[in-house]
Amino acid sequence: MPKKLSYIIATFFGVGYCPVASGTAGSLATLPFAFVLTFYCGGWPAMLAFFVLVYVLGTLASKEVLKYTSHDPSIIVIDEVAGQLIPLIYISAFILPSPGDWWRAALPAFILFRIFDITKPFPASYFDKKLLNAHGVMLDDIAAGGYVLIFMLVVVNITHLFL
Repeated sequence: MPKKLSYIIATFFGVGYCPVASGTAGSLATLPFAFVLTFYCGGWPAMLAFFVLVYVLGTLASKEVLKYTSHDPSIIVIDEVAGQLIPLIYISAFILPSPGDWWRAALPAFILFRIFDITKPFPASYFDKKLLNAHGVMLDDIAAGGYVLIFMLVVVNITHLFL
């Protein structure tokens, strides 16, 4: 993949150059894309296809960017996009009767994702510290997104028990 294109993808069109909290900026930038895909481009199947595209292109782009930077530099935010998409796919598939309902579920998912991405509970910490390549860059955020999905499933199931 050409160097310039790799930087465009890895920084999610420049979002990664945000001078503070670039990971949070990358996660936040994912929300409008997910919203549009959910309500105007085919729903959760479109989101799932976008996730696969983000993972594949993100891994290829990160591999190229890592040639010129340290491991997991803050400018790479395509991994946050991939990780944030995981709970958003679930929300788009199961909690989307209206745009308002979608946003009410997406905002807590965003906050939880940032918490799990920053704290990196195992296996995210393993991917971050032991896989010092493009897959490690991507997989620690995928794990964080998986934790949010598990949390949401538990909350939804517990909530249904009491309603």
